[in-house]
Amino acid sequence: MSTQNPFLVDTDWLLARLDNPDVSIVDASWYLPNMNRDGRAEFDAQHIPGAVFFDIDKIVDPASTLPHALAPADIFAKAVGELGISDQNTIVVYDGMGLFSAARAWWNFRVMGATKVVLLDGGLPKWIEDRLPIESGSAPIAPRKFEAKFNPNAVADLAKMQSVVQSRTMQVADARPAPRFSGEQPEPRPGVRSGHMPGAHSLPFDKLVVDGKLLEADQLREAFQAQGIDLSKPIATSCGSGVTASIITLALETLGHSNHVLYDGSWAEWGTQKDTPVVTGD
Repeated sequence: MSTQNPFLVDTDWLLARLDNPDVSIVDASWYLPNMNRDGRAEFDAQHIPGAVFFDIDKIVDPASTLPHALAPADIFAKAVGELGISDQNTIVVYDGMGLFSAARAWWNFRVMGATKVVLLDGGLPKWIEDRLPIESGSAPIAPRKFEAKFNPNAVADLAKMQSVVQSRTMQVADARPAPRFSGEQPEPRPGVRSGHMPGAHSLPFDKLVVDGKLLEADQLREAFQAQGIDLSKPIATSCGSGVTASIITLALETLGHSNHVLYDGSWAEWGTQKDTPVVTGD
């Protein structure tokens, strides 16, 4: 592990552990509809040897109508156990953009009690750039036991966020692109209002990621400060559907900030309610 970030490993580190049975490699590639990419199809075509595919649209709460809602602990444990992942493993997550949806899977595992979860710095693009081995198709998977220990303190639901917005007890960091935050650009999901929560701070995830890599700690700290976010105070992270909010969460953890929650429903939930306040502008 050549990086100073405890949540990142580099390609050399992973290459040396491809055959280690205690290391689980997870491809969590997922893309927005306008990206015209298919995470599962790309996994089948090429992935890091030994990787399994974590589908964030399938390992979800079946009772929820929200996109990729966090699965209950028992459902999550069964699904990832069938992928051959144990909560005792070192779990290395990556995606096809470098750092995008992998952060959501990283967060999911951590919320469910896995303590050794890291991200491949630069993801699959860096692995390919380094001309490291690739395989295709799917190999048989030996199931393992994943004992989920759900941490409810890491997640915010609608009621929690309504209280946060009313009381201003936490800052809200919104990872959506600035034009969506301001309401200048419509939301990609039908029936979702444009704008943001009163008092929220815009922190587009691309201010934290460059060329598929998370910025260094000093740069992350500057990015938060530039958007008026006080790192000494509690923070709730949000985005369109809980994916890129995880990148803000990753950045906060990198900076040693532990007093934060992720709003799982995010704007896909808030923007469709009839009684949630929405404001526009910067």
